[in-house]
Formats: sequence, structure tokens, C-alpha cells
Amino acid sequence: MIKILTYLKKYWYIAVLSPLFMILEVSMDLIQPDLMSRIVDEGVLAENMEIILNLGIQMVIFTVIGCIGGILSGVFGNIAAQSFSNDLRKDAFAKVMKMSFQQTDKFTTGSLVTRLTNDITACQDFVGMALRMMVRTVMQFVGGIYMVLNIDVMFGLVLLVTLPVQLIVVAVVLKKGAPLFEVVQGKLDRVNSVVQENVSGARVVKAYTREQYEIDRFSKANDELCNTNLRVQKLMALLTPVLSILMNASVLAIIYMGGLEVQARELEVGRVMAGITYITQILMSVMMIGMMFQQVTRASASAKRIREILDADPVIESGGFDGTTAARGTVEFKNVSFRYPGVQAGNVLEDISFKVNKGETVAILGATGCGKTSLVNLIARFYDAAEGQVLVDGVDVREYQLDALRKKVGFVLQKSELFSDTIENNIRWGKPDASDEEIRSAAEIAQAAEFVESFNDGYKDIITEKGSSLSGGQKQRLSIARAIVKKPEILIFDDSMSALDLTTDAKLQRALRENLGDTTVIMIAQRVASVMGADKIAVIENGRLAAFDNHENLLKSCEVYQDIYSSQMREGDERVG
Repeated sequence: MIKILTYLKKYWYIAVLSPLFMILEVSMDLIQPDLMSRIVDEGVLAENMEIILNLGIQMVIFTVIGCIGGILSGVFGNIAAQSFSNDLRKDAFAKVMKMSFQQTDKFTTGSLVTRLTNDITACQDFVGMALRMMVRTVMQFVGGIYMVLNIDVMFGLVLLVTLPVQLIVVAVVLKKGAPLFEVVQGKLDRVNSVVQENVSGARVVKAYTREQYEIDRFSKANDELCNTNLRVQKLMALLTPVLSILMNASVLAIIYMGGLEVQARELEVGRVMAGITYITQILMSVMMIGMMFQQVTRASASAKRIREILDADPVIESGGFDGTTAARGTVEFKNVSFRYPGVQAGNVLEDISFKVNKGETVAILGATGCGKTSLVNLIARFYDAAEGQVLVDGVDVREYQLDALRKKVGFVLQKSELFSDTIENNIRWGKPDASDEEIRSAAEIAQAAEFVESFNDGYKDIITEKGSSLSGGQKQRLSIARAIVKKPEILIFDDSMSALDLTTDAKLQRALRENLGDTTVIMIAQRVASVMGADKIAVIENGRLAAFDNHENLLKSCEVYQDIYSSQMREGDERVG
């Protein structure tokens, strides 16, 4: 919690003003009962209207001053809390953006969303409460005890009996409730994960008519959250009635003791009334302390979860090399082996070695699950090789600054991710300062210009979230245009032409050769027809490099390639027939 609260240091001057104005408000509250007792004793009972008016005016003035203090305390407290959470959320989000894939997989999307929203809000609420209510309760508690003892030391006996009981009740309830707050946040993670999966996968759910199954799955996660919350709230619900009973019993004791002293003419009626008010303030402050500790407990659990993000140093650490090289556009794998972190099974890739020269087009072909995507992910350092080296322009990728390395590489992923924005801005992701002409040129090479220009607003047309308003082929072509406009040294297609028909695929391949002759192209493909024109084809079988040669030579020498070729061509002939 302490590390999280360091984000408040930047706003210390605002944070200090909030408790100062709260001290002003509470001071005015502590003065009021004394003035009231004087009005009763010196004014009402003595029938002195002048004293009643004078003291009444003082009470009004002090009330206004206290009101102003309370308002300003709230204003400055909220400014400090909002500013604190704003900076914390930005830093936590920046940390998430720098996490490697294995770290985001470990946290899960739903959990990260909860931590960046609900958990940070809990810490924000705690800061706002701490700046105001902690000062208020401590002052009321200490100041109230002083004022009560100043009225009558015998009233202190009441506090001596009730305060320990109140504190024991608060301690027991909070001890049992504290562990449950972390459980609640975990259950909330699960609810968010289910919602996120269903929103992003809505089409699959509907296609397989699994709506009821997903409703039941959400209901189960939501019920678990609800039941855990109820367990916490049942515990916390004990506080208010128990403390209220103790408070009312204390008031009765003060009335009884004060009544006896009034009868004996040892104490005035107004002083008894003031004593009742101060006792109420003291015991109310204890109740508020209980409520605050509930907030503290919840905020502590949330702060722990936020710290896990802030303390998560990227597994893929940036090197020191700025990317300036004599060679450009070369990729080499030297005895590369790879396994996914945390997976106990064997290597996904085993002893892979081959080199791609500048301007070459190299295709990677193999059965599903043989490690093709894992191989190209090593080039941009989405993961690091377990053994061996991956060299870009003759330099080990682990030596590069991550930004410098990834500026050299244009990546078109298997899944086309588009954003809710205009078409031109989606393409501009590859190069933020790209001109309109560069965007149109990239769209033409990617075979996207024709369908984009058919839209009412052309390149200004808005794409709906995740590109749901476009077909699979259209999304792929825009993703390809986004990579092309970047003009990278190395362009990687991770099975990103699978939704294109053979004619469009052939046009795209031809346009790439004509316009990006100096760009090194590495493409993963499932269709032999898409890779036959490549300079070299790397055939991957069970995570190993079975062969690395051109189409003609592979047909003569590689049995795996021959099997893929004959099966696909035969299927093609059968479809034509």
C-alpha cells in the first residue's frame, strides 16, 4: 500500500489542504455542544434573552465556518484522490503495454481490466476517505474525550466500559472480513473474463447456439461473486447495530448519571446535554473507524493486486543497440530451439537454422501446430529463443532496443485486429505521419483500394469495433496495408492471406514483388499455390526444419513437401472436376 501511496507525493500541497480544512470543520463541531449548554444554563434557565441571542449568533457563525471548511476539505480531497488515481492508472496501463505475451497470458485479460478499473477506484476511494474522514474521526475521538472529561470526570467511566467493547467488536469483524476482500476481487476477475470472452466471441457463441451455456457460465461466476460479497456484507452488517446499541446504552448511562448530579445540584442540565452530544460524537467516531478499516482492508487487497502489475518487470527486456546496421533486411536462425514459458512439455521448435537475404521472399510451410507462428514471433522478440540465436541484419535480436527492432519489422498477424476508427487511421497505425498518398498506395498494393473506395466516405469511413463491419478478406487486406505503409525492412505475413481467394492472392503477390522489391518478405501459408513463387520455402515438420529450398527442388527432394503438394493439388483437381 505504501508504494501505491507514493503517487500522492506529487500532489502533497493539495493533499495537505484537505485535512487542514477538515480540522477547521471538526473544531467548529466540537465548539457547538459547549455553546448549546451555555444557552440552556445561562440563557433559557436564567431567562436571559441577550445571552441566548449572542450565543445563538456565535453558533450560526461557527456553523457557517465549519460548513465552508467541510466543503473545501471535500474539494481538495477529491482533487488529490482523482489526480492520484489518474497517474496510477496511466502508469499501470503503460506497464501492461510493455508486458510480454506470457505475462498478459498469466494475468488474463479480465483480471487486468479489473485491476486497472475497480482496484484503482478502490484505492482512489481510500485516499479520498483518508484525507478527510481519518482526520475527522481522530479529532472527534480525542477532542470529544477531552471535552467530556472537562465537563465531568465521572462521564469518563462510561467510556472506560464501552470503548474497549466497541474496539473488540470492530477488531473481530475486520479480522474475519479482511481475507474475503481479496477473494471478492478474484471473483470479479472471473466475471470480467467471462464477459470479455463472450463480447469478443459473440459470433462463435451464436453460430454454435451456445447462448444458454454461456448464460449459465456467467450466472455461475456472478453467483460466486454475489455470494462472496454477501459473506463480507453480513459480517460488516454486524458492526452498525452492535455499535449503535453500545452507543445508545452509553447515552442512557450519561442521562442517568447526569440526572443524579443535576438533582444533587452538582451539574447543570446544559452540561449534561453537552456530555450526551460529546459521548455520541466519540462513539460515532469509533463506528466510523470501523467503516474506514473496512475500506482500508479492501484498498489493501486492491493495492496488492495493482503492485503485482507495477512490479512486473518485462520478461522481454530491451537491449542497448539502436538498430543502425550496414546490412539491411537479413534474418538468420542459428540452431534455434524454443518452448513456451511455463510449459513443461518439450520444445515447440528444435535446432532450426536457415538464412533469409535482403529482398528475398521466403515462405514457411507445414502442418497446423508445427511451430510456424512460434518461429516468426522470435524475429520481433514477442518471445525469446530458449537456445540458439535469431539475427536481424547480423545482430542478435536480444541486443536491440525493442523499438528499434520492431521498426525494422512489419507484422501482419493471423488474427486481423482493427480499431474503431476511420480506415485511413487504421492504416496509419503502421506510420502515424503517413500522407494520404502513402495510405492510398499501400491500400492499392494490398488490393484494398477497390472496396475502400466503394464506401460512401471512402478512406474516411468508420470501422466498427474489431472491424465487425468488414469481411474477413477485407480485414486482412487492411491489416496488410497497415504493414506496407510502414515500409519495413522485413515484412512478415503470419498466415494473413488465408481469407483471400486465389485470384486476389495472386494479384497481391505480384504487387508485393513489383513495389517492394528491396523488402524481405517472410510468409506463413497453408496453401502451396501461395508459396510456389517464393525464392525459398522452409518446410517445418514437428518443430524441425525438414527442408529449405525453392519449389522445384523441393518437389524433387523433400518427401514432406511432395505430400503437401500432391494432396492439395489433387484436392484442387477434384474441386475443379
